[in-house]
Amino acid sequence: MNWFRKTIKKHFYYYFIRHRFAPAVSIVQRELYLKYRSLPAEQLPPLKDTGFRVFSQFEEDGLLLYIFSLLGMDKKTFVEIGSADGINSNCANLYFHHGWHGVFIDADRDQVEIGRRFYARHPHEWMYKPVFIQGKVTRENINELITQGEVSGEIGLVSIDIDGNDYWVWDAIDVVQPQVVIIETHNEFGMNNIVVPYNPDYSFPGRHPVYHGASPVAMTRLAERKGYRLVGANQYGFNFIYIREDLLSDQLPAAQVEELLKHPSAIKGMEKFEEIRDWEYLEG
Repeated sequence: MNWFRKTIKKHFYYYFIRHRFAPAVSIVQRELYLKYRSLPAEQLPPLKDTGFRVFSQFEEDGLLLYIFSLLGMDKKTFVEIGSADGINSNCANLYFHHGWHGVFIDADRDQVEIGRRFYARHPHEWMYKPVFIQGKVTRENINELITQGEVSGEIGLVSIDIDGNDYWVWDAIDVVQPQVVIIETHNEFGMNNIVVPYNPDYSFPGRHPVYHGASPVAMTRLAERKGYRLVGANQYGFNFIYIREDLLSDQLPAAQVEELLKHPSAIKGMEKFEEIRDWEYLEG
C-alpha cells in the first residue's frame, strides 16, 4: 500500500462510507430483526433471499442478520480471522448496528493500524471498541491469538478468511465455541473432497493462486466433525456458513454443497482446477 492510499484510509475513509452509519440503516435492520423473530417457521424466507451488504464484501451482512435474528443475539461476541482493517468485514455491521464486541486478527500491520485508528474515532469515540491483534495466523498459534483478545467459551460468530490455511486453522480452534462459523472455501475445487496440505509459512499466492485452501466438500466434512451443519453461502458460493448442530434445526435445515455452487462465476472458476489437478492433496 503506497503512502497516498494509507493517508486516504487513515484520515478520509470515514467520509466515503459515512452513509453506512446512518440511523436509518440501524432502524431498518432492527425492523428486519423483529420481523424475522415474529414469523412462524413456515413463513420464514429462505436464507439465500435475505442477503444485503452494508460493511461485508458481498451480501453476508444480511445473511448473518437473518441467522442471528432467529438465534436471538444473546451471544454478541465475534472473532474475525483475516479481518484486514475490520471495516469491510463480516463483523463490522454487527458491531456498529447491533452492539456486538469482539476481536479482529490480521497479519498485515498496516491494515491493523488503520483499523485501530478508524474504530477509535468512528462513529463515536465513547463506543466500546473491538480488539485488534496483529500476527500471522497458524494452526499452532490461533488459540493463543484469540486468548489475547480475552475471548473464550461460547460466542456468536467466528469468521475466517486468510487465503490459505483456513481449513487447518478452524480445525485447530478450541478456545471458543461459536454458534455460527462463516469461512472461505475454495470452490474452484468443485465437488472434489480435497485439502491443500498444511504449510505454516504459506502466503498468497504461493506456487499458484488457486493452490490453497479446501474444497466446499472437505470444509463441510470438517464442519460435521466439529458439530456444525451447512446452512448456506454467499451467492458466489465461496463463503460458506455453518451453524452448530443443536441450533435452529427447524428454521435452518441443512443445505447441500452442490446447490451452493451454481453461480456462473463458481462454474467458470472450476476450470482453473485443471491446471493443478495432479498436484498434492489430502482428503477432507
